[in-house]
Amino acid sequence: MYDTQITLTGWIGGEVTLREVAEGRQVASFRVACTPTRYRDGEWLKGTTSWHTVKVWNRLARHVAASLRSGDPVVVHGRLVADVWEREGKPQTTFEVVATSVGHDLAHGTTTFTKPAPAAVSVAEDRAAAVPAAQSVEPQAA
Repeated sequence: MYDTQITLTGWIGGEVTLREVAEGRQVASFRVACTPTRYRDGEWLKGTTSWHTVKVWNRLARHVAASLRSGDPVVVHGRLVADVWEREGKPQTTFEVVATSVGHDLAHGTTTFTKPAPAAVSVAEDRAAAVPAAQSVEPQAA
C-alpha cells in the first residue's frame, strides 16, 4: 500500500471522546499539540504549536479512552488521511491521523501497563477491527 504513515509526539489537548457507531464499532478521537523545540545559543526555543486530530477504532479506541487524559504526553503512529469537501463552492481540506499505535511518551514520565483479561471475541468484531486502508475515516452505512 502507498498510505502516508506519520508519527507524532506531543501532548493531548482536551478530552478523549469515545462513541459507538454502526454495528457496534467504536471510535475515539482526541487532539494532539506538537511544539517543536530547538537548543540554540545556550537556550531552548519553542516553535509554533501545530494541532492534529487523531482517531482510533474498536479495541484500540477503548484502550485509549481508558488510558489517556488531557495533558498526557503521547506518541501516535498511523495513516495520514485527507478529508476534502466544499464550502461556498471552494474546496476545503483537513487532515487527521487514523492511529494504529498510541502510547504514553516515556521521555516525560512513567506509566504502568495493564493487559486486559482475555475475552471471547466474536468473528464480527474481529472483522470490524480491521479497517481497510482504502475505507474513509467514517464508516459507511450498509
